[in-house]
Amino acid sequence: MASTADFKNGLCIEFNNDLYTIVEFLHVKPGKGPAFVRTKLKNLKTGKVVENTFNSGVKIVTARIERRPHQFLYKDDLGFHFMDANTFEQISIEDSIIEHPDLIKDGQEVEVIVHAETETILGCELPAFVILEVVYTEPGIKGDTATNATKPAKLESGAEIQVPLFINEGDKIKVDTRTYSYHERVKE
Repeated sequence: MASTADFKNGLCIEFNNDLYTIVEFLHVKPGKGPAFVRTKLKNLKTGKVVENTFNSGVKIVTARIERRPHQFLYKDDLGFHFMDANTFEQISIEDSIIEHPDLIKDGQEVEVIVHAETETILGCELPAFVILEVVYTEPGIKGDTATNATKPAKLESGAEIQVPLFINEGDKIKVDTRTYSYHERVKE
């Protein structure tokens, strides 16, 4: 048990018979009336964000969530298969609970989010940046570096993102998994 004084971003709570994580919170003390806490809560199963107001000092039930390192092995009809980096156990995760599954390549390290009490898999998070090779894009033209123009590029994982005109086939690029966008070219 915790109270609204213990709120912090990333805290997982049980609310309306479901698991939520606190995305944002604001403690408000109006001039008239009791204090309260405005929150934005993200449902860990559906990903939907809801807003809720808690009276100050209200008791809430916290949930224990663990982040476990896993390595991507392969994909088949059952979903994505990962191996626990510590116990070497293999698990299968459906792609609906993986954010940007098309950015995962063989051997990729990820964090699997697990509800510790029920051992339920709640999600799978990629690192902030992944390095992928461009397998197809239109050829770049010398001198096309000054503009902000972009072109589509197909990556080794199957994803297609927009890249600057100077990127060519065979280049390795760093992709931001949070925004699903090109970040920079990687020197080998």
